[in-house]
Amino acid sequence: MTGDRPKGETGRGRRRILIYRLGSLGDTVVSLPCFHLVARAFPDAERRVLTNVPVSAKAAPLELVLGDSGLIHGIMRHPIGLRRPGDILALARAIRAYKPDCLIYMTEPHGPMAVWRNHAFFRLCGIPRIVGVPLGDLAAPRYLPARGRWEYEAERLALCLDELGDAELDNAASWDLHFTPAEESAAAATLRDWPGSNNYAGFSIGAKIDVKDWGDANWRAVLETTGAERPGLGLAIVGSADEAARSDALAAHWPGPVVNLCGKVSPRVSALVLRGARLFFGHDSGPMHLAAAVGTPTVPVFSARVKPGVWFPYGDVHRVHYHRTPCFDCHLDVCRDYDKTCIRLIRPEDVAGSIRALLGGEAGR
Repeated sequence: MTGDRPKGETGRGRRRILIYRLGSLGDTVVSLPCFHLVARAFPDAERRVLTNVPVSAKAAPLELVLGDSGLIHGIMRHPIGLRRPGDILALARAIRAYKPDCLIYMTEPHGPMAVWRNHAFFRLCGIPRIVGVPLGDLAAPRYLPARGRWEYEAERLALCLDELGDAELDNAASWDLHFTPAEESAAAATLRDWPGSNNYAGFSIGAKIDVKDWGDANWRAVLETTGAERPGLGLAIVGSADEAARSDALAAHWPGPVVNLCGKVSPRVSALVLRGARLFFGHDSGPMHLAAAVGTPTVPVFSARVKPGVWFPYGDVHRVHYHRTPCFDCHLDVCRDYDKTCIRLIRPEDVAGSIRALLGGEAGR
């Protein structure tokens, strides 16, 4: 499936690498170690990402997540569900004009036929080498019996790119977003006059699809319990602008200082705010992955729409709440038949207990 390895610089200057990665905030964060790996494997190359137009206005596009990290040098976009012949030809022309020496296939597998079709398309675009095509054992996350879950998406991606080297998933540097001094200053200014800046938790109710939403009543119960136990703890809320009003309503149940940053700061500044938090709690979301990437322990609530483990935050410091029902791995956006039984069976007292444990109130379970 791969061509010959490029040898040195080409006659037209430095090599050109095209990275195929779809998705938005969370998808980008879990692939950070692979972006670092590609940068190490091709340090002198120009690296562009072929990605999708965001599927919703609240989804942070890839370039806002990677920012000025130096991991990539540009973006090439196409709409999700590319079907019209004119659009396909336009994309093919754009790729041929870029003349990549190598394509890094770094997106989720969507069945062998789709993968083969994509591979054929990139070959027809004149790309001589393709790395990371997810076929065979790499076509889906593996079940890990010793851990009782499926492998992280970050682990699967790293295996796909094994020929480039070790992605070093357990190295904190592999998750580094390379924040700029301006971003560090913006985060500091955001919290400078806030009374909770020295002792706070991060929170987000961000959930792009209904089946992931645990519901306000459950979050109110968690906020009331935790707030009563830790009245001096601050609450820093992050998310998109359309989550601001809902977040304000929930924050009314928190006795300590609150700062609602929904829609007010960039994803990268949100990550810096979460880096200073003692922990993060909220839905399975992009902010959850940002918190994990900057080393903050998380208490996320998951539906069972995907196999347990695949999209869990990477690492052993997190306390994930996931209730596996017989219908797990449904990939539904809306659950009409079972009324979201999987996520509704998660109890607020258990989530509050995990927060208490991470804050040091009791021994962990």
